[in-house]
Amino acid sequence: MNAANPSNRHDVRLEQVTKQFGSWTAVDNISLSIKGGEFFSLLGPSGCGKSTTLSMIGGFESPTAGAIYLDGDDVSRQQPYKRDVNTVFQSYALFPHLDIFENVAFGLRRKGLGKAEIDVRVKEMLELVDLTGFAKRKPGQLSGGQAQRVALARALVNKPKLLLLDEPLGALDLKLRKQMQIELKRIQNEIGITFLFVTHDQEEAMAMSDRLAVMSKGKIEQVGTPAEVYDHPATEFVASFLGASNLIPGTVTECSAEAAMVRLEDGVAVRVPAQALRNISGSEVKLGVRPEKFLVLAPGEAEEPGWNTIEAVAGVSVYLGVSRQYIMESKTGRELSVYAQNSGRAGELAPGETVRLAWNPDHTFAVAANQS
Repeated sequence: MNAANPSNRHDVRLEQVTKQFGSWTAVDNISLSIKGGEFFSLLGPSGCGKSTTLSMIGGFESPTAGAIYLDGDDVSRQQPYKRDVNTVFQSYALFPHLDIFENVAFGLRRKGLGKAEIDVRVKEMLELVDLTGFAKRKPGQLSGGQAQRVALARALVNKPKLLLLDEPLGALDLKLRKQMQIELKRIQNEIGITFLFVTHDQEEAMAMSDRLAVMSKGKIEQVGTPAEVYDHPATEFVASFLGASNLIPGTVTECSAEAAMVRLEDGVAVRVPAQALRNISGSEVKLGVRPEKFLVLAPGEAEEPGWNTIEAVAGVSVYLGVSRQYIMESKTGRELSVYAQNSGRAGELAPGETVRLAWNPDHTFAVAANQS
């Protein structure tokens, strides 16, 4: 199956969209643009407004204020069946009395398509989701992953321009979730239509998305590629939600177009990329370093030229296979998380052992100190 032509893929645009349920604001004045053909994810904790946003795009809810555009057309008050959009939910909602072929063919029969075309399109979809040979089985004879793929085939067989996926992998076990992440990305690449995926799972969103939006309390905190959002979080919430972060308070002592210096709470001065401070007003900041960016220096080992270093005391550790996670304390007693790669280079640190942690200044990000 060839990827869809760009003209057959939905651009999605939200302009100042708000959704209220009584006095509760579920979605709070958000604006967002999604390019046709993107795999885009809405990521955030339960209750942040991501599923409500998806429901408004699909037409299951109407915005209280603002507008939703598909390919430039305002569909804010348009009925779901008039939008060239299909949705896959976590529950799958397969018809238990119909076999897999008829489950996938259901929407095509409702459209009145001929038998020959239905046969071709259903077989094409079952092949796409790797379920050739399952056509005569009933949903009760399928595993969770197979049922999820039937639901996907049923949504795609109608050739929508936009596919909405609301936590579709939530009912699967961890191993199957990871397999289905790869399958979904493969299918999206193959057919080329726009996927809008809702999840609370950070790893899932990072693995699958071309871009993602992190939401909190009805607002969008940041939009970007997984690498941009992970390496350069815009807020403390994004830094903490999207993986583990070490946030250390400090004061900016020097800032120019080329470089910046920040004095940490323990008095150590460290280098920071100037661009890390470009959206922060005032001199009080929190510097962020991801746990895997730290290098634990052996006694007497010198850091790389130009790298930052701080002292810490090793605490409890957890063996993770590819790495060992240490919980350490800075000189001020601040807890730090450190991942030491399991390369066989050094033995396990003893609790109470004083070490030096080094990191490349380019791997430092900063958020405003007054954020909660």
